[in-house]
Amino acid sequence: MYVDYKDIELLSKMINRQGRIMGRRKSGCTAASQHAVTAAVKRARFMALLPYVGE
Repeated sequence: MYVDYKDIELLSKMINRQGRIMGRRKSGCTAASQHAVTAAVKRARFMALLPYVGE
């Protein structure tokens, strides 16, 4: 699974309402995919594409 930090629609599904990254059990990702998602979310937050905190 290739995860791009610019794909905000996919990354927004991987974070909850508070803005935290969902765990592997809840998201259904493999370990390698979860590492890629985590890195992409952190990069998107740094680039101001995603918020650090939710509502």
